[in-house]
Amino acid sequence: MTAPTLRAPRWWQWRARLRQWWQGRLTAADAVLLTQRNVYILPTRAGLMLALTLGVLLIASINYQLNLGYLFTFLLAGCAAAGVWVGHGTLRGLGLKLLPPQPVFAGQPAFLDVRLSSARAAPRHAIGLAVMGAGREDARWAWADVPARGEAALQTSFCPARRGLHAAPLLVVQTLFPLGAFRIWTVWKPAAQVLAWPAPEVNAPPLPVGEARAGAGQAASRERAPGEFDGVRPWQRGDTLRQVVWKKFAKSGELVSRDAQHLQRQQLWLDFARTGAPDAESRLSRLAAWVLAADARQLEYGLRLPGLEIEPDSGAAHKLRCLRALALC
Repeated sequence: MTAPTLRAPRWWQWRARLRQWWQGRLTAADAVLLTQRNVYILPTRAGLMLALTLGVLLIASINYQLNLGYLFTFLLAGCAAAGVWVGHGTLRGLGLKLLPPQPVFAGQPAFLDVRLSSARAAPRHAIGLAVMGAGREDARWAWADVPARGEAALQTSFCPARRGLHAAPLLVVQTLFPLGAFRIWTVWKPAAQVLAWPAPEVNAPPLPVGEARAGAGQAASRERAPGEFDGVRPWQRGDTLRQVVWKKFAKSGELVSRDAQHLQRQQLWLDFARTGAPDAESRLSRLAAWVLAADARQLEYGLRLPGLEIEPDSGAAHKLRCLRALALC
């Protein structure tokens, strides 16, 4: 006998399809201007309770012919109607711009920085930003006031679970100002993508043995223990300041210099096929850890991936190029 298959209710399937259809109609853009065509209004729980209270007050005033009851009921109803207008105006005309997101390692939060701009002469109060799907009371909601003819910054985040390029998630911008009886909101679909590098392996093995350069002779091909590709020697009088490995001096107090002759004989290659990891994702994770280790030691290193070879180099730009290649491999 086979276990019965659990199926979602029909109404839940239709809801998911409707949401998918609606999200597909949204235009992707990193900068938008909110107008009456993309700002929505619905009552909150407090707004529904207010409507119920107004109904009870109106029925009681009609039943008992209370003039003060009529006055109080219509005064509250007028305040609620004015609150709808003020709240809608808080978002209407607001400019939203997403700044280019920075790459992160898979499993770490990717931060989305949004700049809010207002051209009107009055300030805008209590504007919130969050990734779509966050609860109303979720800590990921960020709130700000936008000054008159000014700008404000908000930041939210999401966590890419896997490496690669990820589309920025749908963002919700909302306000409950001024009474909290109505929720005025919009859904924004950014066009930006977030690059997630492979998560570096924890406690990765030492860097691999350096390979001899072509024509360097047999002296360069001697056996070296894993992790000995330092290319450094004790400091000697006459060494320039650029040859000194300052990071190692800061950590251990040992003054050493780069050995130019050794670096001319050896090349450090980080090879996908020689990582020793069991599967492709583990290999990429180990290579990411090696890239960070080699960059921290200011070594020149190259990267070999299936269908791609990056020549040995060093520096921040080279590190970012290698990490991007690992993410898109």
